[in-house]
Amino acid sequence: MQPLQYCPTNVSMSVVWFNHGISQCFLDTVSSATIGGFLLLFGTIQLIMYRRYGTEINPTQIGRSKMYNFQLFLLVLLPLLALVRFILEGFVFEDAQVYGFMILSLCITLFMYPYSILLLVKERYYLLPSLPTRGHGLVLLLFWTLLFIAQNILFVNLNYEKAWFHLTSVKDKVEFTLFVMRYTATLFIFVIGLKAPAITSTWLDDVYQTLTPQDQETQSTFRGAWNKMRTLMPFLWPKKDFLLQFRVLFCFGLLLSGRVINLYVPIYNKKIVDSLSDRPISFRWDWILLYVAFKFLQGGGTGSMGLLNNLRSFLWIRIQQYTTREIEVELFRHLHGLSLRWHLNRKTGEVLRVMDRGTDSINNLLNYILFSIAPTIVDILIAVVFFILAFNWWFGLIVFVTMTLYVVATIMVTEWRTKFQRRMNLADNEQKARSVDSLLNFETVKYYGAEQYEVDCYREAILKFQAEEWRSSITLNILNTMQNVIVCAGLLAGSLLCAYLVVYEEGLTVGDYVLFASYIIQLYVPLNWFGTFYRAIQKNFVDMENMFDLMREEQEVIDAPGAGELAVIRGGSIDFSDVTFGYSSERFVLRNVTFSVPAGKTVAIVGPSGAGKSTIMRLLFRFYDVENGSISIDGQNIKTVKQASLRKAIGVVPQDTVLFNNTIKYNIQYGRVNAPEEDVLLAAKSADIHDKILTFPEKYDTQVGERGLRLSGGEKQRVAIARTILKSPFIVLLDEATSALDTQTERNIQSALAKVCASRTTLIIAHRLSTIIHADNILVLNDGVIVEQGRHEELLEKQGVYADMWNQQLKNLEAGNGQPTPSALTNGGPTTTASTVSAMPHHHGHHGHH
Repeated sequence: MQPLQYCPTNVSMSVVWFNHGISQCFLDTVSSATIGGFLLLFGTIQLIMYRRYGTEINPTQIGRSKMYNFQLFLLVLLPLLALVRFILEGFVFEDAQVYGFMILSLCITLFMYPYSILLLVKERYYLLPSLPTRGHGLVLLLFWTLLFIAQNILFVNLNYEKAWFHLTSVKDKVEFTLFVMRYTATLFIFVIGLKAPAITSTWLDDVYQTLTPQDQETQSTFRGAWNKMRTLMPFLWPKKDFLLQFRVLFCFGLLLSGRVINLYVPIYNKKIVDSLSDRPISFRWDWILLYVAFKFLQGGGTGSMGLLNNLRSFLWIRIQQYTTREIEVELFRHLHGLSLRWHLNRKTGEVLRVMDRGTDSINNLLNYILFSIAPTIVDILIAVVFFILAFNWWFGLIVFVTMTLYVVATIMVTEWRTKFQRRMNLADNEQKARSVDSLLNFETVKYYGAEQYEVDCYREAILKFQAEEWRSSITLNILNTMQNVIVCAGLLAGSLLCAYLVVYEEGLTVGDYVLFASYIIQLYVPLNWFGTFYRAIQKNFVDMENMFDLMREEQEVIDAPGAGELAVIRGGSIDFSDVTFGYSSERFVLRNVTFSVPAGKTVAIVGPSGAGKSTIMRLLFRFYDVENGSISIDGQNIKTVKQASLRKAIGVVPQDTVLFNNTIKYNIQYGRVNAPEEDVLLAAKSADIHDKILTFPEKYDTQVGERGLRLSGGEKQRVAIARTILKSPFIVLLDEATSALDTQTERNIQSALAKVCASRTTLIIAHRLSTIIHADNILVLNDGVIVEQGRHEELLEKQGVYADMWNQQLKNLEAGNGQPTPSALTNGGPTTTASTVSAMPHHHGHHGHH
């Protein structure tokens, strides 16, 4: 009996290249030992970590996954295929014989796949006390990557004399079938591993929501990248424009043409050099002409100046504009659709900054992915195949290893840099928000002499941003140095090998060296940019995160399915029925509030601050939805009608009027944007502001400034009244409408408000009780409950809360205005009090008929 040989007789472990291919003994030994050793070492470390620190996940939180089951099936199938191959090669085939390398490879295979399954199960059912990765651990990912690479290395043996690729016998066909099954299985395992069906379960989203911002900042930039891109997809393809669709296809055609051009430029460069160096020397002007033509189409090293790239960039402008326009409009529409609660909790400057950076990042992202990253990857794959076919597998291996190391190093270091980039963005947001908030409130700053304090705070914000910017920049330098070392090492190895073969081996010419050098440099130039592109893509994803957070904000108040238009058929009567509402679940602002405002009547609501008066108006406008009860207009629940039709039927004069930074005419006309100029002038006259406007140098074209700050408080409020008069709504809401007016102006406006409120349902919020004594009904609100209601005289007779408020205001007036009588209050006398409150008269005028 012959002793067991480790390798076949004519092969040894020292012989790597044998019969135009890698020997099976060497390949199986090195690949199995490397992959198995890696898994044993690092997998054991990971299992120890799970044993010591892992906590079991509640099984009810782990969802079922068919893809996970398929993953397990493939990990069981692969060792079975290895066992079948061993039996066939060792005992079944005609020249069957068992060698030592076959036993070693089988043993390692039968060990490492069950071991990887053990790691997979641990990752699925246990959680380490660290940040969730939303994917598999690095050990399994690298293990599956190495498996797939090992199968791809077999393509080097295409020219192997006895390789089963030739399919000349039954053995070859069986071997080829087994190879196809192994290759397909490892490919699926690699792809499914990236998807991580065993990890991305529902529990992980809950875990991530509980993370602190410091933990979240270490998350991968590409977490949820596919979901982000899927959100963008509807905006990328111009569905309604055939010409733009043709442009998209034509641009991709130009992109593919560029890949072909990049291959032929170095090939014709080689041909020209060989024609000038090999005997007999010939003048190939046609090759030179073709070479220059290809360079003209290609442009510089990165293709940035070539005809194809310039034409593609020109044609892509309209597509880019379409995408940006659609996303910006949709985001703007979404922000206007969000609830008042959301807007009150956000800083305007921060939201604007997020919008700007988010929309700008979209165009950059598409350009980098479609026209930089994807072409670079395709060029690398073409180069690897070309070098293997045109030279030998060593050149392809050098290019492949260099590119792989470059990409892996770039991704790992850039992912490490993510937290620094995110911190810098947060500091930038804080700086911009600080400046906007300070400038919007510059009057308050002036009141308290806090200019230097604001400057110091702004300086601190800048210093914080610059500190984060420095950290981001220094880590960028580290990445650039690492990339440069890898690229130069690959270039050195390839150049030395090519020069050696030109000098000492027959078959390679000087032109071949020129071909290699020019092609590899042409390839490395965009590869050098790969790091920049990857960082830019990562930065754009970071910039898009906040924008997508905005787009994911759910609208708190939405139109019900099938909602119709509000039909005001009985004059706009209002009914509150057992309305309960709170801005938070801990405290209710309104409790079981029930009242009615008949069509054409006036109801006033009074009460102390915080009683819920303004909340009633917000609910009527449906800025919020009530928790319990209902609000109806003319018998129609406002939840069942479209918000636009509801708000069209209601006009409001708020206490704090905010105007657009535009002209006075624009702000008045905003009440009805298509109103003719005559109606605008009539509304201004009715609001007692027309004559004042005519005294301005630019009259109705006068700019009111940011938030209307160039106008006085009374002028702003009269503009708001004119705007409501122009709107001519069915229902009028007055929220302390004359609080900013002097006594004489208030008297003049009473009649104007009486005109707009005449025969209209009117709801008034008031603090100064003297201005609502003619209301048809007065509701006294206290702690969210209606404690009294009735006419002015009836409430005074009750000697309750309203009477106490009335008497208190009388005392305030006597203390501040020289003993006015109650009759002065009743007949429209001085109404300015220390509390600076306002009200609205009955729609029959201030001097009513009571």
